[in-house]
Amino acid sequence: MRPDDPLLKILVCPLDKGPLILDAEGCALYNPRLRRRYPLIDGIPQLLPGSGEPVSDEELAALSTLPTAH
Repeated sequence: MRPDDPLLKILVCPLDKGPLILDAEGCALYNPRLRRRYPLIDGIPQLLPGSGEPVSDEELAALSTLPTAH
């Protein structure tokens, strides 16, 4: 998935229904409000509530510099 992918405009977090941000490596979608990351497997977003994983404080610092999707 690329940062300019139109799919990013319609994908939302399964928990709070808010927008997601593509991480710098393009391998996960990030929800800054809940500090959760959803992996992309073979380019397919894994957006089930149970597939999200918490983001550590170290990772949070790197992710907080990403531009928002909306």
